[in-house]
Amino acid sequence: MNVLSPLFTTNCIALNSPAKNKSEVFSAAAALFAEQLKPISADTVCSFLNAREQLGSTALGAGVAIPHGRVKGLKHPCAAFIKVATPIDFAAPDQLPVSILVFLLVPEKATQEHLEILSAIAQVLSDPKARVALENEIDPEKVCQLLCHWKT
Repeated sequence: MNVLSPLFTTNCIALNSPAKNKSEVFSAAAALFAEQLKPISADTVCSFLNAREQLGSTALGAGVAIPHGRVKGLKHPCAAFIKVATPIDFAAPDQLPVSILVFLLVPEKATQEHLEILSAIAQVLSDPKARVALENEIDPEKVCQLLCHWKT
């Protein structure tokens, strides 16, 4: 168990997403968040993700990104995992397209908790073995287990 354990369930994991660009993958993430975030709309989620992305790319390199944002009215952090069928351009520092995205939404006032969660996600995604496992996994339950039980 780790700081990510309460954030991931199989209903927030999408494998083989047909999204072809940032806009489509942000919409796909908003759809995953829809049930968790009522009454916050999918359009609102997309707006917050786009606002953060305009500050600079959330791609880390090595084919991964962590789009995130602070959402007014959100009570608790929530996350989603999307693996796209075809890697997409995300203005990554290494210029490689992104295929693994972990989305994080936190309350507008979140501070230390937000940073701890982002750090944990970045640690998982910076581990080459974890990236390969996530890239190759076809079972949402196993993706969830990997994210929730990964240790440095």
